[in-house]
Amino acid sequence: MIDRVERQWDLTPRKLVGDTAYGTAALLGWMVEEKHIEPHVSVWDKTTRKDNTFSRSEFIWDEQANEYRCPAGNALRSDWRPLKNPRTHITKADTIVYRSSEKNCSHCSMKHQCCPNMSFRKITRSIHEAARDEARRIATTQEYRQSPRQRKKVEMLFAHLKRILKLHRLRLRGPNGAHDEFLMAATAQNLRRMAKWLMPASR
Repeated sequence: MIDRVERQWDLTPRKLVGDTAYGTAALLGWMVEEKHIEPHVSVWDKTTRKDNTFSRSEFIWDEQANEYRCPAGNALRSDWRPLKNPRTHITKADTIVYRSSEKNCSHCSMKHQCCPNMSFRKITRSIHEAARDEARRIATTQEYRQSPRQRKKVEMLFAHLKRILKLHRLRLRGPNGAHDEFLMAATAQNLRRMAKWLMPASR
């Protein structure tokens, strides 16, 4: 829909508001890196651990060195030795795996808090992690706190279409029929709202 509006009217939104289903790495990457749209959505994040070991958020990312640093200060890298033919290391899931040194982990005093059941620690980083970080930054702003209120107003209009105007099932066939039915229902909805503004109930 966004691409269609952009092609036809040369319009792009400044921000998009949605629930966590829109907070996947691929969608955030599309919004931030390709369309330059502010994502006002919660990041889909499953990196928090529930076994009292270190989560990924406790590892520090170093952009210049292209590595993570664990709480003990040891490095996690995608490459531990130079290769004649450099590789991207991007997996089918569009992530890059960063691994610690088994030697460093074996002598680390924090191993029982980090990787008690493995000989080394590894972390997966999405290729769209910069977009995910941008979404996390936006989530701390006052504008983001206002977005759910605006979203609720729109969702209430859809609920009104379904419950009051009985648009829970389409009756006209085909894409054109669905377009016409939505257009007529939205027009009726707007007329009802305008009538309330122009002719308020007498007190």
